[in-house]
Amino acid sequence: MTLLAEDLLLLLLDGKTGKPLVDGTALPRALAGAVLLDLALDGVVEPAAEDGEVKKGRLVLRDRTAPLDPILARATAQLRGSKPMKPERAIEKLGQGLREAVLGRIVERGWVHERKGKLLGIFPTKTWPSVDPSHERVVREKLWAVLVDGTGPEPRTAALVSLLSAVDAAHKVFPDADRKAIRKRAKAVAADDWAGAAVRKAVEAVNAAIIAAVIVPSVAAGGS
Repeated sequence: MTLLAEDLLLLLLDGKTGKPLVDGTALPRALAGAVLLDLALDGVVEPAAEDGEVKKGRLVLRDRTAPLDPILARATAQLRGSKPMKPERAIEKLGQGLREAVLGRIVERGWVHERKGKLLGIFPTKTWPSVDPSHERVVREKLWAVLVDGTGPEPRTAALVSLLSAVDAAHKVFPDADRKAIRKRAKAVAADDWAGAAVRKAVEAVNAAIIAAVIVPSVAAGGS
C-alpha cells in the first residue's frame, strides 16, 4: 500500500508541468500531516486524552512496534525520540527533508520523473511531470466519487480529502469542476465522523496545525 504522503504529492503536482499546485510553505507541512494521519490510521499515534499522563492534545505513541515503511519508521523514531509534542511542533519536525524523501519514492515508482532546468538561464530548477498516471488515476477516481458524486468515503480517501482541504487545494485537483462546491464538500468531509474517535482527534489536530502553519506566515508576510 502506498503512503498518504505519496498520493497527496501526486495530486499536488501538475501532471504536465510537474510544478506543485501549492506553495513551498504548504507542501512540506501537508506531507508531514499525511505521515501523521497514516500513523493515526495504523493506531501508532494519537492526541493524548484529558485524563492521561501526557498533557491533553500532545501526540502520544500507542504502538511500540516500528512501522515497516522507512518513512513512517523514521517519523515514529522522531516522535519517540522527543517529549510528547503538539501537532504543530510535530509537523515542523517531521517536515524536514520529507518532501525530498517522498519525491524520491514517486520517482522510484516510475510515476513521475525529475526534470532539471534553469530559470532565466541561471537559476537551477526542478519539476516532476507525470510519466505513469495509472496509480494517480485510481486515487482521483476515488476522490471524484467523494467530492463530486457525494459518495461516502473510506478512511484513507477521507484523510486525503481532509489534507487537501487543510491547504485549500481540493478544487485545484479538479480545476474543471465547480470550485465552490468542491471546497464546500471537502470541508464537510474533513469535519465528518468517518473514523474512530482517536483518528477523528488526530485529523482535527493535524488539520488545525497545518492551517495555522500555512496561514500565520502568509498573514505576517502580507502585513510586512
